[in-house]
Amino acid sequence: MRVDARKLKKINFSWKVKQLIPGADLTQRELHDSPVRVVLVFEGDRTKFSAKNAMLSELAHALTGEPLPYATLMYVWCNLCASEVGFTNPRTDRIREIAMESGPRQLNRWLDYQRDINADFENAFGEPPGALIGVSIMTDSDNTRQDVDAWYGPIFLSQ
Repeated sequence: MRVDARKLKKINFSWKVKQLIPGADLTQRELHDSPVRVVLVFEGDRTKFSAKNAMLSELAHALTGEPLPYATLMYVWCNLCASEVGFTNPRTDRIREIAMESGPRQLNRWLDYQRDINADFENAFGEPPGALIGVSIMTDSDNTRQDVDAWYGPIFLSQ
């Protein structure tokens, strides 16, 4: 996909999480798991990459045939983070995450969200977004090696 940044407005999504992942902590590299993630991937000016990110991008390209995206914004459920708080991924500063929910209070119910993509990206990265080139979902428990159940509703862009 490719949505020009001038046409980016809002993203709508929903999810339902049955249980938290015991021991998960999105601020720790070795415990970085979340029961739900909605992931947005963006183009951008790669000349702004730090030396570390440029090397990581080259390594990713050599291993997979694809360079790292310029920037990735994730909406996540965090065990410990405050809701609506953004933070940098512990592996790379090219991924920023926003905790939509935290802790067990909203478990076992469908939750609907509408987010302003431009505002969230600018708050996270300090610059306007480039074109949106990917949207994905991810239920992730590889670091804690726990079982987790989660469901996703429709994801769509709107005005």
